[in-house]
Amino acid sequence: MHIHPLSPSEFEFIEDTLLKYGNDHSVLNPSELEGYFTALVSSPAQIDIAEWFPAIFGGQTPQWQTPEECRTFIDLCVRLLNTLAAQLTTEPQAFKARFEQTEHAGQPLALAQEWCFGYLRGVAVGNWPALPEPQALQLQKISDCAEQDNFDLPVDLDVVLHRQQVAAIEPAARALQGYWVAQR
Repeated sequence: MHIHPLSPSEFEFIEDTLLKYGNDHSVLNPSELEGYFTALVSSPAQIDIAEWFPAIFGGQTPQWQTPEECRTFIDLCVRLLNTLAAQLTTEPQAFKARFEQTEHAGQPLALAQEWCFGYLRGVAVGNWPALPEPQALQLQKISDCAEQDNFDLPVDLDVVLHRQQVAAIEPAARALQGYWVAQR
């Protein structure tokens, strides 16, 4: 499989499309979409597009303005999915999650909540069974971060702890992907 990662303009198209057709139950940005796809490619079984695509839009199929718009969006989603699958399989240590970025108290800060929320959406769509304790602890690192409110960071945020929690997410995602690949 030839890996052709998405360009910034292609991610912009994805973001615009998600905003245009999204609702309260949809994936809302590229970070959440990447988390979602990371969980799907890490699932115990392959998930068919007929299952994962409607879940992007909260179970509803958008009323596309043109067939070309739909085709382009699906093509970009499949490319992103395949890029993540190839990267996690062939170069897992090079895997970098697409976290949102902000600034807090004059310092750059990664926000992982949306990526993690997308990951948990993928776990649900993939219908993951109960995990053994070591893997359940890895999933808990992702799930704990999905529950954080990164939209209104407290003034007294423990930046060091926050960064440690965010730093644990990529290794957890790699460990979960490795576990499920070994089970297939």
